[in-house]
Amino acid sequence: MPRRPPIAELEAGIRDGARTSLSRAITLAESRRRDDRESAQELIARLLPATGGATRLGLTGVPGAGKSTAIEALGLWLIERGHTVAVLVIDPSSARTGGSILGDKTRMQKLSASEAFIRPTPSGGVLGGTARRTREAILLCEAAGFDVVLVETVGVGQSEVELAEIVDCVALLLVPGAGDELQGIKRGIVELADVVAVNKADGERVTLAKRAAADYRRALRLLPPSTPGWATPVLTMSAAEGTGLDDLWTQVTEHRAFLATDGGLARRRAAQLTRWFDALLEEAILERFAEGDGIPDAVATARAAVAAGELTVPKAVAEILARPAEG
Repeated sequence: MPRRPPIAELEAGIRDGARTSLSRAITLAESRRRDDRESAQELIARLLPATGGATRLGLTGVPGAGKSTAIEALGLWLIERGHTVAVLVIDPSSARTGGSILGDKTRMQKLSASEAFIRPTPSGGVLGGTARRTREAILLCEAAGFDVVLVETVGVGQSEVELAEIVDCVALLLVPGAGDELQGIKRGIVELADVVAVNKADGERVTLAKRAAADYRRALRLLPPSTPGWATPVLTMSAAEGTGLDDLWTQVTEHRAFLATDGGLARRRAAQLTRWFDALLEEAILERFAEGDGIPDAVATARAAVAAGELTVPKAVAEILARPAEG
Protein backbone atom coordinates (compact mmCIF):
# COMPACT_ATOMS: atom_id res chain seq x y z
CA MET A 1 0.00 0.00 0.00
CA PRO A 2 1.44 3.41 -0.93
CA ARG A 3 2.34 5.75 1.89
CA ARG A 4 -0.46 8.09 2.83
CA PRO A 5 1.02 11.59 3.00
CA PRO A 6 0.43 13.63 6.18
CA ILE A 7 -2.56 15.96 6.12
CA ALA A 8 -0.33 19.03 6.38
CA GLU A 9 1.64 17.86 3.35
CA LEU A 10 -1.51 17.33 1.31
CA GLU A 11 -2.87 20.71 2.38
CA ALA A 12 0.30 22.51 1.33
CA GLY A 13 0.37 20.69 -2.00
CA ILE A 14 -3.25 21.52 -2.79
CA ARG A 15 -2.82 25.17 -1.87
CA ASP A 16 0.14 25.22 -4.27
CA GLY A 17 -1.98 23.67 -7.01
CA ALA A 18 -0.10 20.37 -7.09
CA ARG A 19 -2.12 17.88 -9.18
CA THR A 20 -0.61 14.88 -7.40
CA SER A 21 -1.70 16.19 -4.01
CA LEU A 22 -5.19 16.91 -5.33
CA SER A 23 -5.53 13.41 -6.78
CA ARG A 24 -4.34 11.84 -3.53
CA ALA A 25 -6.77 13.94 -1.51
CA ILE A 26 -9.73 12.90 -3.69
CA THR A 27 -8.67 9.27 -3.40
CA LEU A 28 -8.56 9.72 0.37
CA ALA A 29 -12.07 11.17 0.38
CA GLU A 30 -13.39 8.32 -1.80
CA SER A 31 -11.92 5.63 0.44
CA ARG A 32 -14.32 3.43 2.37
CA ARG A 33 -11.87 3.15 5.25
CA ARG A 34 -13.04 5.14 8.24
CA ASP A 35 -9.58 6.49 9.10
CA ASP A 36 -9.12 7.70 5.50
CA ARG A 37 -12.49 9.43 5.52
CA GLU A 38 -11.75 11.09 8.84
CA SER A 39 -8.42 12.35 7.47
CA ALA A 40 -10.16 13.65 4.35
CA GLN A 41 -12.74 15.53 6.41
CA GLU A 42 -9.98 17.08 8.50
CA LEU A 43 -8.20 18.15 5.31
CA ILE A 44 -11.36 19.68 3.86
CA ALA A 45 -12.01 21.55 7.11
CA ARG A 46 -8.55 23.11 6.85
CA LEU A 47 -9.07 24.04 3.20
CA LEU A 48 -12.65 25.29 3.53
CA PRO A 49 -11.71 29.01 3.61
CA ALA A 50 -10.14 28.56 0.16
CA THR A 51 -13.29 27.06 -1.38
CA GLY A 52 -16.47 28.49 -2.83
CA GLY A 53 -15.08 30.72 -5.55
CA ALA A 54 -15.52 28.46 -8.56
CA THR A 55 -18.41 28.21 -10.98
CA ARG A 56 -19.86 24.74 -10.43
CA LEU A 57 -21.52 23.47 -13.59
CA GLY A 58 -23.17 20.08 -13.92
CA LEU A 59 -23.86 18.53 -17.32
CA THR A 60 -26.35 15.75 -17.82
CA GLY A 61 -28.23 14.49 -20.83
CA VAL A 62 -29.90 11.71 -22.71
CA PRO A 63 -27.76 8.81 -23.99
CA GLY A 64 -25.91 9.87 -27.10
CA ALA A 65 -26.25 13.58 -26.37
CA GLY A 66 -22.47 13.97 -26.51
CA LYS A 67 -21.80 14.99 -22.91
CA SER A 68 -18.12 14.08 -23.00
CA THR A 69 -17.60 15.83 -26.35
CA ALA A 70 -19.40 18.89 -25.03
CA ILE A 71 -17.31 19.00 -21.85
CA GLU A 72 -14.09 18.61 -23.81
CA ALA A 73 -15.05 21.38 -26.22
CA LEU A 74 -16.25 23.68 -23.43
CA GLY A 75 -13.20 22.96 -21.28
CA LEU A 76 -10.79 23.81 -24.09
CA TRP A 77 -12.83 26.92 -24.93
CA LEU A 78 -12.66 28.09 -21.30
CA ILE A 79 -8.92 27.43 -21.01
CA GLU A 80 -8.30 29.50 -24.14
CA ARG A 81 -10.03 32.36 -22.33
CA GLY A 82 -7.91 32.15 -19.22
CA HIS A 83 -10.01 29.92 -16.98
CA THR A 84 -8.63 27.07 -14.92
CA VAL A 85 -10.80 24.00 -15.38
CA ALA A 86 -11.34 20.85 -13.33
CA VAL A 87 -13.56 18.07 -14.67
CA LEU A 88 -15.13 15.36 -12.53
CA VAL A 89 -16.30 12.55 -14.78
CA ILE A 90 -18.72 10.16 -13.13
CA ASP A 91 -18.65 6.78 -14.86
CA PRO A 92 -20.97 3.80 -14.39
CA SER A 93 -19.43 1.27 -12.02
CA SER A 94 -18.61 -2.31 -12.76
CA ALA A 95 -20.89 -4.57 -10.73
CA ARG A 96 -17.94 -6.86 -10.07
CA THR A 97 -14.99 -4.58 -9.42
CA GLY A 98 -16.62 -1.25 -8.63
CA GLY A 99 -14.32 0.43 -11.14
CA SER A 100 -15.19 2.78 -13.98
CA ILE A 101 -16.54 1.14 -17.13
CA LEU A 102 -16.08 3.81 -19.77
CA GLY A 103 -12.32 4.06 -19.89
CA ASP A 104 -11.55 7.08 -17.73
CA LYS A 105 -9.95 9.87 -19.77
CA THR A 106 -10.02 8.16 -23.15
CA ARG A 107 -13.10 10.10 -24.28
CA MET A 108 -11.42 13.48 -23.70
CA GLN A 109 -7.98 13.06 -25.20
CA LYS A 110 -7.48 16.69 -26.21
CA LEU A 111 -8.67 18.02 -22.87
CA SER A 112 -6.51 15.44 -21.06
CA ALA A 113 -3.46 16.84 -22.89
CA SER A 114 -4.37 20.39 -21.87
CA GLU A 115 -4.00 22.23 -18.56
CA ALA A 116 -7.31 20.87 -17.29
CA PHE A 117 -7.50 18.51 -14.33
CA ILE A 118 -9.69 15.49 -15.16
CA ARG A 119 -10.75 13.02 -12.51
CA PRO A 120 -12.78 9.96 -13.60
CA THR A 121 -14.66 8.43 -10.69
CA PRO A 122 -16.85 5.31 -10.59
CA SER A 123 -20.36 6.08 -9.39
CA GLY A 124 -20.26 3.18 -6.94
CA GLY A 125 -23.91 2.50 -7.65
CA VAL A 126 -24.95 5.78 -6.03
CA LEU A 127 -28.23 7.14 -7.34
CA GLY A 128 -28.34 10.69 -8.59
CA GLY A 129 -25.74 10.23 -11.28
CA THR A 130 -22.96 11.46 -9.02
CA ALA A 131 -20.28 9.62 -7.11
CA ARG A 132 -20.31 9.07 -3.38
CA ARG A 133 -17.80 11.88 -2.68
CA THR A 134 -18.40 14.32 -5.53
CA ARG A 135 -19.12 17.14 -3.08
CA GLU A 136 -15.75 16.69 -1.40
CA ALA A 137 -13.99 16.49 -4.78
CA ILE A 138 -15.52 19.81 -5.84
CA LEU A 139 -14.29 21.54 -2.68
CA LEU A 140 -10.80 20.10 -3.10
CA CYS A 141 -10.64 21.29 -6.72
CA GLU A 142 -11.68 24.77 -5.64
CA ALA A 143 -9.03 24.81 -2.93
CA ALA A 144 -6.46 23.87 -5.57
CA GLY A 145 -7.30 27.07 -7.44
CA PHE A 146 -9.65 25.96 -10.23
CA ASP A 147 -12.24 28.61 -11.05
CA VAL A 148 -14.52 26.31 -13.07
CA VAL A 149 -15.53 22.81 -11.94
CA LEU A 150 -17.45 20.75 -14.50
CA VAL A 151 -19.30 17.63 -13.35
CA GLU A 152 -20.41 15.09 -15.95
CA THR A 153 -23.00 12.62 -14.70
CA VAL A 154 -23.60 8.98 -15.57
CA GLY A 155 -26.73 9.67 -17.59
CA VAL A 156 -30.19 11.08 -17.21
CA GLY A 157 -33.33 10.00 -15.42
CA GLN A 158 -35.37 10.66 -12.31
CA SER A 159 -32.41 9.74 -10.10
CA GLU A 160 -30.27 12.47 -11.70
CA VAL A 161 -31.82 15.15 -9.51
CA GLU A 162 -28.99 14.78 -7.00
CA LEU A 163 -26.78 16.67 -9.44
CA ALA A 164 -28.69 19.85 -8.61
CA GLU A 165 -27.71 19.37 -4.96
CA ILE A 166 -23.99 19.89 -5.59
CA VAL A 167 -23.64 22.41 -8.45
CA ASP A 168 -24.70 26.01 -9.05
CA CYS A 169 -26.07 25.41 -12.54
CA VAL A 170 -27.41 22.31 -14.29
CA ALA A 171 -27.06 22.16 -18.08
CA LEU A 172 -29.21 19.55 -19.81
CA LEU A 173 -27.96 18.31 -23.20
CA LEU A 174 -30.45 16.93 -25.71
CA VAL A 175 -30.22 15.70 -29.29
CA PRO A 176 -32.38 16.58 -32.31
CA GLY A 177 -34.44 14.13 -34.29
CA ALA A 178 -34.67 11.40 -31.65
CA GLY A 179 -38.38 10.79 -32.20
CA ASP A 180 -40.92 12.51 -29.95
CA GLU A 181 -38.75 15.22 -28.41
CA LEU A 182 -40.84 15.48 -25.25
CA GLN A 183 -41.09 11.76 -24.51
CA GLY A 184 -37.42 10.83 -24.45
CA ILE A 185 -36.65 12.46 -21.12
CA LYS A 186 -38.06 12.55 -17.63
CA ARG A 187 -39.92 15.63 -16.47
CA GLY A 188 -37.98 15.81 -13.19
CA ILE A 189 -34.60 16.64 -14.73
CA VAL A 190 -36.18 19.11 -17.17
CA GLU A 191 -37.61 21.02 -14.22
CA LEU A 192 -34.19 21.11 -12.57
CA ALA A 193 -32.32 22.27 -15.69
CA ASP A 194 -31.08 25.86 -15.53
CA VAL A 195 -29.93 25.76 -19.16
CA VAL A 196 -31.10 23.43 -21.92
CA ALA A 197 -28.88 22.90 -24.97
CA VAL A 198 -29.77 20.87 -28.04
CA ASN A 199 -26.41 19.48 -29.12
CA LYS A 200 -25.31 18.13 -32.51
CA ALA A 201 -26.84 21.09 -34.34
CA ASP A 202 -24.64 20.64 -37.38
CA GLY A 203 -24.96 19.61 -41.00
CA GLU A 204 -28.41 18.34 -41.91
CA ARG A 205 -29.48 18.36 -38.25
CA VAL A 206 -29.49 22.14 -37.82
CA THR A 207 -33.16 22.42 -38.75
CA LEU A 208 -34.08 19.48 -36.53
CA ALA A 209 -32.16 21.03 -33.66
CA LYS A 210 -33.95 24.36 -34.02
CA ARG A 211 -37.29 22.56 -34.13
CA ALA A 212 -36.43 20.56 -31.00
CA ALA A 213 -35.34 23.73 -29.21
CA ALA A 214 -38.65 25.39 -30.07
CA ASP A 215 -40.54 22.36 -28.74
CA TYR A 216 -38.71 22.54 -25.45
CA ARG A 217 -39.22 26.28 -25.11
CA ARG A 218 -42.96 25.73 -25.39
CA ALA A 219 -42.86 22.82 -22.94
CA LEU A 220 -40.83 24.74 -20.36
CA ARG A 221 -43.48 27.47 -20.23
CA LEU A 222 -45.77 24.88 -18.64
CA LEU A 223 -43.26 23.85 -15.95
CA PRO A 224 -42.06 25.65 -12.83
CA PRO A 225 -38.65 27.29 -13.33
CA SER A 226 -35.51 25.69 -11.93
CA THR A 227 -34.82 28.94 -10.08
CA PRO A 228 -37.72 31.24 -9.12
CA GLY A 229 -37.74 34.18 -11.50
CA TRP A 230 -35.31 32.58 -13.95
CA ALA A 231 -36.56 31.71 -17.44
CA THR A 232 -34.68 28.58 -18.49
CA PRO A 233 -33.06 29.28 -21.88
CA VAL A 234 -33.04 26.70 -24.66
CA LEU A 235 -30.22 27.00 -27.18
CA THR A 236 -28.60 24.97 -29.93
CA MET A 237 -24.95 24.04 -30.21
CA SER A 238 -22.50 21.68 -31.84
CA ALA A 239 -19.76 20.46 -29.55
CA ALA A 240 -18.13 18.64 -32.47
CA GLU A 241 -17.83 21.86 -34.47
CA GLY A 242 -17.30 24.12 -31.45
CA THR A 243 -20.32 26.30 -32.20
CA GLY A 244 -22.68 27.65 -29.56
CA LEU A 245 -20.17 27.27 -26.73
CA ASP A 246 -20.12 31.03 -26.18
CA ASP A 247 -23.92 31.06 -25.91
CA LEU A 248 -23.84 28.18 -23.44
CA TRP A 249 -21.26 29.86 -21.22
CA THR A 250 -23.06 33.20 -21.43
CA GLN A 251 -26.22 31.58 -20.09
CA VAL A 252 -24.28 29.85 -17.30
CA THR A 253 -22.68 33.12 -16.20
CA GLU A 254 -25.97 35.01 -16.49
CA HIS A 255 -27.65 32.39 -14.32
CA ARG A 256 -24.91 32.75 -11.72
CA ALA A 257 -25.27 36.54 -11.81
CA PHE A 258 -29.02 36.18 -11.44
CA LEU A 259 -28.54 34.00 -8.36
CA ALA A 260 -26.11 36.47 -6.86
CA THR A 261 -28.38 39.50 -7.17
CA ASP A 262 -30.45 38.75 -4.07
CA GLY A 263 -28.22 36.31 -2.23
CA GLY A 264 -29.69 33.34 -4.06
CA LEU A 265 -26.31 31.70 -4.66
CA ALA A 266 -25.44 31.85 -0.96
CA ARG A 267 -28.85 30.41 -0.05
CA ARG A 268 -28.53 27.64 -2.62
CA ARG A 269 -25.12 26.62 -1.35
CA ALA A 270 -26.27 26.83 2.29
CA ALA A 271 -29.16 24.51 1.46
CA GLN A 272 -26.72 22.15 -0.26
CA LEU A 273 -24.54 22.12 2.86
CA THR A 274 -27.46 21.16 5.07
CA ARG A 275 -28.38 18.32 2.71
CA TRP A 276 -24.73 17.20 2.73
CA PHE A 277 -24.91 17.20 6.53
CA ASP A 278 -28.07 15.08 6.44
CA ALA A 279 -26.48 12.63 4.00
CA LEU A 280 -23.29 12.20 6.02
CA LEU A 281 -25.25 11.88 9.27
CA GLU A 282 -27.45 9.19 7.78
CA GLU A 283 -24.40 7.37 6.46
CA ALA A 284 -22.67 7.54 9.84
CA ILE A 285 -25.76 6.30 11.71
CA LEU A 286 -26.21 3.38 9.33
CA GLU A 287 -22.53 2.51 9.54
CA ARG A 288 -22.49 2.61 13.33
CA PHE A 289 -25.68 0.56 13.53
CA ALA A 290 -24.30 -2.04 11.10
CA GLU A 291 -21.21 -2.43 13.27
CA GLY A 292 -23.19 -2.87 16.51
CA ASP A 293 -22.94 -5.96 18.71
CA GLY A 294 -24.37 -8.96 16.93
CA ILE A 295 -25.76 -6.94 14.02
CA PRO A 296 -23.54 -8.38 11.25
CA ASP A 297 -24.40 -11.94 12.26
CA ALA A 298 -28.08 -11.06 12.60
CA VAL A 299 -28.09 -9.50 9.14
CA ALA A 300 -26.41 -12.56 7.61
CA THR A 301 -28.91 -14.88 9.30
CA ALA A 302 -31.87 -12.76 8.24
CA ARG A 303 -30.61 -12.53 4.65
CA ALA A 304 -30.35 -16.32 4.45
CA ALA A 305 -33.82 -16.73 5.93
CA VAL A 306 -35.30 -14.29 3.42
CA ALA A 307 -33.59 -16.07 0.52
CA ALA A 308 -34.95 -19.41 1.74
CA GLY A 309 -38.48 -18.03 2.01
CA GLU A 310 -38.53 -18.60 5.77
CA LEU A 311 -38.94 -14.94 6.66
CA THR A 312 -40.59 -12.01 4.90
CA VAL A 313 -38.45 -8.97 4.11
CA PRO A 314 -40.46 -6.53 6.30
CA LYS A 315 -40.37 -8.99 9.22
CA ALA A 316 -36.64 -9.56 8.85
CA VAL A 317 -35.91 -5.83 8.83
CA ALA A 318 -38.18 -5.23 11.83
CA GLU A 319 -36.42 -7.93 13.86
CA ILE A 320 -32.98 -6.48 13.11
CA LEU A 321 -34.08 -2.96 14.00
CA ALA A 322 -35.51 -4.22 17.29
CA ARG A 323 -32.22 -5.73 18.43
CA PRO A 324 -30.58 -2.55 19.89
CA ALA A 325 -33.74 -1.81 21.88
CA GLU A 326 -33.72 -5.34 23.23
CA GLY A 327 -30.08 -5.11 24.15
